[in-house]
Amino acid sequence: MNHTELLKTLDNRVGPHLAGLLSRLLLRQDAKAPGISPQRLLLIRPGGIGDAALLAPSLLSLRQHWPDARLDILAERRNAAVFDLCPSVAQCYCYDRPADWLRFTRQRYDLIIDSEQSHYLSALVARLLPAACRCGFASNSRAKLFAVPVPYHQADYEIDSFYHLLDALAIPRPAQPVIPFLQIPATAAAQARPFLPPEAARPLVALFPGASIFEKRWPAKHFRQLVQQGSAQGWHFAVVGGPQDGPAANAIAVNNRVVNLAGRLPLAATAAVLQRCDALVTGDSGLLHLAVGLGTPTVSLFGTSSTKKWAPHNFPHRVIDHCLPCSPCSIFGSVPPCPHQARCIQGITAEEVFQALTDLLAEK
Repeated sequence: MNHTELLKTLDNRVGPHLAGLLSRLLLRQDAKAPGISPQRLLLIRPGGIGDAALLAPSLLSLRQHWPDARLDILAERRNAAVFDLCPSVAQCYCYDRPADWLRFTRQRYDLIIDSEQSHYLSALVARLLPAACRCGFASNSRAKLFAVPVPYHQADYEIDSFYHLLDALAIPRPAQPVIPFLQIPATAAAQARPFLPPEAARPLVALFPGASIFEKRWPAKHFRQLVQQGSAQGWHFAVVGGPQDGPAANAIAVNNRVVNLAGRLPLAATAAVLQRCDALVTGDSGLLHLAVGLGTPTVSLFGTSSTKKWAPHNFPHRVIDHCLPCSPCSIFGSVPPCPHQARCIQGITAEEVFQALTDLLAEK
């Protein structure tokens, strides 16, 4: 059991009891919100890269509504780098970095917004920190810890779910997010530049073979077939990812039209690569949502996850989902054991993806 799985297990077993205990001991608390004018805000965003990226439009709306307020983030180490792409954030703390506890627990915030969808730890932290008002999702008994509990709906696109937190606080926001909603720092762009092929090497397609959950990964052999088909058309490719994606990336980089960047760049520089590319091919992954936030067209491959909640909406994106009777099966980021060998994602062919990518590049 890894660190993340251990935290989730503890959260599920202990969280409901602690939430009930705190709600009884501390009784009712803060202001009911609309009308507050905070000078210091804390947004809590545990979880992965994708959730953090899709929270960014809400950060922009908060900054526009309260331009002089200080906006801090409480994240975790695996997603904290996303907030380097969000200039409106003053400080990002990590709850799984012990030294940060000494820093953020000394702060007093006027408003704490917990954007975690279901787990209890973040709601418990929000309730224990000094604050005038607390807002968060009422997806279970964690609702008792917020003055402003907000319903959470599995059928809503996740950007809209986060927008609902703002709606409950009477904060104006656009009907659709303004693209791009992520910004590449100049240092990250400079770091990525030496790794990229010349500007004339077009089209340049990014490939991400990874995902935090195995059942969301499209096989490396299919990516390799896609590279072979695309190379015959004169396309160029950049394989992106972390060190853990190295074996898959090595299997995909089959010719000199492919640059293998897996494990060679930090997240912000990888985002700079995505911004430079004409398209990204990936499963349901954090890099998919980074690409959406940067305005890069995508071909995304779905199976276990809900396309309503997680797939990009509208042009310039293509979504491939075979819609098997057993999918989607993922709820709150957890995928049950699959008796079908992840046929939903494994069964998507390289030819399907090649055709979708061809159409997307032609329209672009």
